[in-house]
Amino acid sequence: MIKGILFDLDGTLLDRDQSLLFFIQNQYNRIQALQRIEKQTFVQRFIELDQKGYVWKDKVYQQLFEEYNLDLNWEDLLEDYIQSFQYHCIGFPGLIEILDYLKGMNLKLGIISNGFGRFQMNNIRGLNIEDYFDEILISENEGLRKPDIKIFNRALDRLGLEPQETIFVGDHPVNDVDASIKAGMRGIWKEDNYFEKPSKDHLIIKDLIEIKDIIGSISG
Repeated sequence: MIKGILFDLDGTLLDRDQSLLFFIQNQYNRIQALQRIEKQTFVQRFIELDQKGYVWKDKVYQQLFEEYNLDLNWEDLLEDYIQSFQYHCIGFPGLIEILDYLKGMNLKLGIISNGFGRFQMNNIRGLNIEDYFDEILISENEGLRKPDIKIFNRALDRLGLEPQETIFVGDHPVNDVDASIKAGMRGIWKEDNYFEKPSKDHLIIKDLIEIKDIIGSISG
């Protein structure tokens, strides 16, 4: 019997690729000093340096400043990113529909996300999904990062759930799927072509709404 579902945030609930593209284009349009670079060049180089979010933006902006000799402070662009990204957050298709469905089943819901506390909470609020979740654990606040199974165990303790009655959904084959399985949970990989397919025979979804079918098959 499944009693709870936990999610990763970036690449799982938040369509980070589209959100980042939306933000970068907006930042470029708003800040005149950036426009000495051709727009598509700036956007593409930012995305390359970002490396799917695994490089924090201080390093991204510093590298951009070095390469293009920009006439403004990189710290100002970083602060703009921290403050403004939340207004460009785009959820994956079916996000609200699946959360409504899961809450309707009286399942406990949680998020475990690596990242900075204020930034990630702003993005969760930007998606208008904070109220769906019973617990939200962000690595900076917890002093733990995925794939450390301690952060999964902490979430389970706070939710009052046993590992075997809990599903974890995430896009990273190691940090999300393998780690949650090691914690005793059922791991589901939300397929992302950026990563290699998990080496083991994991449950895989392409769209969030497919979680309905997985719950149905487990319950059945």
